[in-house]
Amino acid sequence: MLNVGIVGLGTIGKVVAKALDDGMSGLQLNGIASGRREKAEAFLATLNTPIEIMSIEEVAESCEIVVDCAPKVVFAEIANATISRGKILVTVSGAGILANPDIEKQAVEKKARVILATGALLGLDAVRAAAEGTINSVKMVTRKPPNALQGAPHIVENNITLEGLNGATCVFKGSAREGAAAFPANVNVAAALGLAGIGADLTQLEVWADPHLDRNTHSIEVDADSASFNFSIQNVQSPENPGTGKITALSVITCLRGLTQPLKVGS
Repeated sequence: MLNVGIVGLGTIGKVVAKALDDGMSGLQLNGIASGRREKAEAFLATLNTPIEIMSIEEVAESCEIVVDCAPKVVFAEIANATISRGKILVTVSGAGILANPDIEKQAVEKKARVILATGALLGLDAVRAAAEGTINSVKMVTRKPPNALQGAPHIVENNITLEGLNGATCVFKGSAREGAAAFPANVNVAAALGLAGIGADLTQLEVWADPHLDRNTHSIEVDADSASFNFSIQNVQSPENPGTGKITALSVITCLRGLTQPLKVGS
């Protein structure tokens, strides 16, 4: 059995913790780190197996796999604690990876692994396959209900008003790297797309606030020497955090299952 620790017990962390508590072949939940201790204790009391609340360092020390479900602001701390011990880090924070460009080099030196789960995006297998050849262009258009974009650095710094919109409004246009910094909690999908394909600087991104939507929508167009394809996904918002799709936590769960399953479907 591999011990799994979770850092962050919010929208994603709770779902992953519950799945581990219900049982995953070859994996067991061993520890939790959370900045909101009282809420964490209340949730952990609902699990079948008693779980200890630890520090980030203690989670990384006692677990073979650390699942990052925390805000981007603590990504570097989680990554350093995990990688320095030669452990496996599972995360959906493509923005965190982009903001820490030495992370792959550190993982090589410490014989650690960093796994970026698919998150709220589909088609990464196809993009990664196309990247083995030549990709000419990648464009992504993200459309979200205004409530999903509230509080994002780009919205706040540019005094963009999202209330009372009558129609879809483009609030950002640039590269995936720029978008990941502008919307660190909203467009991890764009960062993941950039990492999978031609890079975050060459991946084009548009972000729209659309009051007519009730789902977070991502549309991607890829042109490569091996294939041209486009796809879109409409993610149901998580009740606790409208900026995060419900499928994000499920992608982390399937990523964990893939670490121990004898048959893994998809590259």
